[in-house]
Amino acid sequence: MRILITGNMGYLGPVLARYLKKNYPEISLIGYDTGFFGHSLTGVEALPELMYECQYFGDIRDIDFKHLKGVNAVVHLAAVSNDPMGNEFEAITEEINHKASIRLAKMASDSGVRNFVFASSCSMYGQAAGGPRSEADPVNPLTAYARSKIGTESDLKGLNLGRMVVTCLRFATACGMSDRLRLDLVLNDFVACAVTSKQITVLSDGSPWRPLIDVEDMSRAIDWAMNRPENQGGQYLAINAGRNENNYQVRDLAIAVSKLIPGTNVTFNTKAPPDLRSYKVDFSLFHSLAPGYLPLITLEDSIERLRAGFDRMSFTNKNFRDSPYMRLNTLRRHMKMGILKEDLRWSN
Repeated sequence: MRILITGNMGYLGPVLARYLKKNYPEISLIGYDTGFFGHSLTGVEALPELMYECQYFGDIRDIDFKHLKGVNAVVHLAAVSNDPMGNEFEAITEEINHKASIRLAKMASDSGVRNFVFASSCSMYGQAAGGPRSEADPVNPLTAYARSKIGTESDLKGLNLGRMVVTCLRFATACGMSDRLRLDLVLNDFVACAVTSKQITVLSDGSPWRPLIDVEDMSRAIDWAMNRPENQGGQYLAINAGRNENNYQVRDLAIAVSKLIPGTNVTFNTKAPPDLRSYKVDFSLFHSLAPGYLPLITLEDSIERLRAGFDRMSFTNKNFRDSPYMRLNTLRRHMKMGILKEDLRWSN
């Protein structure tokens, strides 16, 4: 089996590659990434890309048919990957996350790719009062990032896919340890605060809801999606990927971290404007269609793995929000150095 993974040099890619090589030793992995965050390693002894047969460096807007030769499945992770980046580079987010994704899907179909997996997001539910949101409920995107995911899903649904099976995994909020860490994610941020300063300052009253999924469990969902037959959900499927029990209020996450990292103090900003991004998600469809691939990593497991990773890194940087593990700051730093242009293309 030959798998093309776009955006493989980000946060999820190294974990996914290790998972796939463990479960499919003969699998052939092809990586395609622009390399923005290739240097954001977490003290590992070897480059994650050594697990790949071939690593291409390129902008997803420029991917070509040659990169799809002989590929059985495409796992499309490449994106401007969070709300702060999407808000700062709104037009480019639409260009990369939406237009380039549809172009890639068309090329994949024309190349005879069997399965196309699109990394979508539950953030499209935005502000959602009431019960957990299912795939049949209306979306309420609050950011350019969320709008780009909705636009891509909508266009994928309307494509002539040929025989290609498309799965849009609406992932819960990612968390957990990786060879290329992100600290601009809520749980990861809280653990970093606890490890470096024993102080978690929640910028809201802690009441907003977030569903969580560990990067290892994201890999399990991708495993299911890249092998999904058409009769298991249809040729096109958009599905919430996570577990119902993993819907948490932000305050619960902070308190859970403080319990596992003794001495950590938690404060809440009860006077802050309300965080409009609050949504619980219903993962019943995923539970029904993919019972053998449900999330296994508990909240406590994710916290412990992060703490162990920080220990391995000897991570003590209290100013970690200026580190390479914050995606938007990394792009800004590249631009300040003159090596990245405003359209998010390398200067050289």
